[in-house]
Amino acid sequence: MTAVISESPYRNQIPDVGWWAGNNRFVNLSGKLLGAHVAHAGLITFWAGAMTLFELSRLDTTQPFYGQGLILLPHLATLGFGVGAAGEVVNTHPYFVIGVLHLISSAVLGAGGIYHALLGPEMLAENGQFSGFFGYRWEDGDKMTTIIGIHLMLLGVGAWLLVAKALFWGGLFDPWMANGGDVRVIIHPTLNPARIFGYLVGAFGPKGMAEVDNLEDVVGGHLWVGAILIAGGFFHILTKPWGWARKVLIYSGEAYLSYSLGALAYMGFLAAYFVTVNNTVYPEVFYGPLGLIADGEGTVTARGWLATFHFVLAIVVLFGHLWHAIRARGAAAGFDFSNGDSAVRPLSIVETGNLATPINSSDLSLQLLKNLPIYRPGLSPLSRGLEIGMAHGYFLVGPFAVLNPLRGSQSANLVGLLAAGTLILVLTIALSIYGTVSFQERLSMTTFKSVSTVPNVPQSLQALDGWSQFSGGFLVGGVGGAIFAYLLLCNGSAIANLFMGSV
Repeated sequence: MTAVISESPYRNQIPDVGWWAGNNRFVNLSGKLLGAHVAHAGLITFWAGAMTLFELSRLDTTQPFYGQGLILLPHLATLGFGVGAAGEVVNTHPYFVIGVLHLISSAVLGAGGIYHALLGPEMLAENGQFSGFFGYRWEDGDKMTTIIGIHLMLLGVGAWLLVAKALFWGGLFDPWMANGGDVRVIIHPTLNPARIFGYLVGAFGPKGMAEVDNLEDVVGGHLWVGAILIAGGFFHILTKPWGWARKVLIYSGEAYLSYSLGALAYMGFLAAYFVTVNNTVYPEVFYGPLGLIADGEGTVTARGWLATFHFVLAIVVLFGHLWHAIRARGAAAGFDFSNGDSAVRPLSIVETGNLATPINSSDLSLQLLKNLPIYRPGLSPLSRGLEIGMAHGYFLVGPFAVLNPLRGSQSANLVGLLAAGTLILVLTIALSIYGTVSFQERLSMTTFKSVSTVPNVPQSLQALDGWSQFSGGFLVGGVGGAIFAYLLLCNGSAIANLFMGSV
């Protein structure tokens, strides 16, 4: 699917990379990329059908699923296909039908993939015709949100298909029914949003969503998730990206790939954990004992395969997310890694000693620094001094109270307050001296210039008047913060009783 005719008018849009790059060669050829994606969907569907029939050919109905190396039939059994009381296989015909349907679907998808890869247009046109609806450009944020909306709606329909299976099409296998579980129709799914979304905040235990222990909540959760996905799909189709999204997100094919891989990694880790600890959605009768990779005889169970595969794949996909995110951000910033460009350019004057490292020049570090009161925009010098002083005064009282010579006595906290106040006064005098020396009028001189890797100190603090206000604010804030900490130390037990309702 990665072949391109040498006479193609879009030849110049194909990256000069080897065959191993796969679909990356078609990142700018929407028609070819569609063919590759459809063909890949056909391969996945073919694998599902062929693997189902292969497992069916090896199935021993007298032995439990989890000890036979099966990975697809346990899922079908959980959905209520072909099993009865205690998880016993009563009919293998549904497994055969499902396998054959997947094989037929794979043939249709494979034909579509071959058509778009070899016969269809290399670029999908954007026009008012039906086929033009599928044309797109990565930089078109409005079109991308429409594509996201369509995918969300399809995911919502998928969630509702499980609901339909549980309510109308035979039900699901419930491991908590008498005599080892049985298939039953879910008549009253949970619709209470407080209960459904309570799982997300650990309202029912530390396992979060994995605490679910009944099929009513499982089906109700899929009802809600399906509704949210479909509503989100309509929202994205009918709206354009908001201003903050245009500023934060990068609109390129590689960026979308990194977003998708990040979401897959998250779901992989979550699935690995869910499989390991949950016995309702993944019954022991089909997947093996909870929390174990292998059973007592050393056989790797279906639960062990699922958990291990999801965890390992999530790690690989996470690294793929990081790799493509770095490339996307680098390209958006004007870097070309193929030319040897680096994401952090070296400083022009090494004599400054300011060496750029992944710590002091990363986005996270820079965002943290920019939000510190000394750099945060929009504050007056007095406000900066008050905020910084309060933080210093508040945290200085504790060490002085615990480590002073009168520690353990009734005067320990008061001594801590006086010592902290004295240090704040000394620091204020030092700040005042620094401002007097640094911001006086002086002759201009040649100075070294270097690349700044941190936010700049506001201009208002680089004048004697502004620095004086900052120093005064630091003194007032520092003393106030120290007094507040002292009051907390002296009245800690009363405040605790107040919050516990003992007062």
